Amino acid sequence: MKNSISVLGGTLENLLDHGKVPEQGDPAYPQMAHMLYQTRRLSDNLMQLLALYKEVGKPTYPFEPNTVPVRELVQQVAGQARVLLESKQIALELEFPADLLWTFDEDLVIGVLAHAVNNAVRYTRDRIRLTIVERDGLLELSVADNGMGFPPSMLEAGALVGQGVNFLTNSSGLGLFFASEVARMHKRRQVAGAIRLENGGPLGGGRFVLTLP
Repeated sequence: MKNSISVLGGTLENLLDHGKVPEQGDPAYPQMAHMLYQTRRLSDNLMQLLALYKEVGKPTYPFEPNTVPVRELVQQVAGQARVLLESKQIALELEFPADLLWTFDEDLVIGVLAHAVNNAVRYTRDRIRLTIVERDGLLELSVADNGMGFPPSMLEAGALVGQGVNFLTNSSGLGLFFASEVARMHKRRQVAGAIRLENGGPLGGGRFVLTLP
């Protein structure tokens, strides 16, 4: 199933990236862009479920932190999102210290940030900002948008990560739970990573924040 979704997503990306679909003014173009968005969400959720099935967050999970240039992390996340954002005419702004190195599990952190960007696509008007800064000895990675902000159900899910599915709001909280497990795996000197959701970020909309020690 994962391979089939990857093939579908890759095909849509190639079509949108190489002009093999109607021009942007054609109604078919936004429909294909939306198909790519939904395919990305499905792929993200499936990967998160697989990671949780393999007990991400538990000592048995293959956690592999390495010292990585922050710019490489940013390039990977931006590269994965490029076609989707261009097809939806959303600008991705990047702010990060070009020479900063940090130690983390690159694959897991890319998964968290890629999901945060995909989620921001749902709420933004036309801008998303990925910001990485070193603050008080922690690495702060955030994804902000210029939409209306997270709905109360999302903020509630962020505050109640791991407390189950909310059938009234149709929120599983899967992405937030996965992100919280990834954050919790990163520990240094008895300080663990954390996540939080905010409204009124630098672009006036929602803001997802991951902090790593």
